[in-house]
Amino acid sequence: MKREIIKTSDGSTTIHLQEWNECYHSKHGAIQEAKHVFIKNGLSLFKDSPVSILEIGFGTGLNAFITFLEANQKQQYIDYAGVEAYPVHPQEVLAMNYVAELEAHAFENIFKKMHECEWNQKTEISSNFSLTKRKQFFDEIDDFEVFDLIYFDAFGYRVQPELWSTEIFQKMYNSLKTNGVLVTYAARGVVKRSMIEVGFKVEKLAGPPGKREMFRAVKEITQQSI
Repeated sequence: MKREIIKTSDGSTTIHLQEWNECYHSKHGAIQEAKHVFIKNGLSLFKDSPVSILEIGFGTGLNAFITFLEANQKQQYIDYAGVEAYPVHPQEVLAMNYVAELEAHAFENIFKKMHECEWNQKTEISSNFSLTKRKQFFDEIDDFEVFDLIYFDAFGYRVQPELWSTEIFQKMYNSLKTNGVLVTYAARGVVKRSMIEVGFKVEKLAGPPGKREMFRAVKEITQQSI
């Protein structure tokens, strides 16, 4: 599948898959989307307490890097796991302009370290941020009550509906601790129904630039795992 690096509306880059006409991030602004969906409506709920995060779709590392920057500023400890079946090519990583666009030149080495560290091994990125990049398919996830927060950033339902199935959301539900939170840019009715079916309480929130709505789902009570 042909891939190209494109610039989104906020100046930050993303990867475009031409055959699917699908991008790794919103074409309306990769950085804006990440901050709005995952930081404002996800990480910010946890204030200064340690947080265990599972990212569904590690991709370019943008969400992980922005989370690191937030945690570093607040001196908040983050234990971060990013799942990715098809790692981004090193040349594509070099083409991402996130360090410059985020004015994070002092942490350029951190962004590089995130991509250079070994897969399937926990790495101390800094004194308050650990990263485990997990090379696996989403349907292979079998964690149980491990995470406080899930960034669900899979490719869209239009191109990969199987990643938004009841079976996948059951795995997400099982992976979260009680009162854990899942945030995603998606806002399709079929996605909401799958989330509710496995036990999530789902709320619709204002979406990032270029998108009217998004979902946040909470695991409020313990459910018998399936």
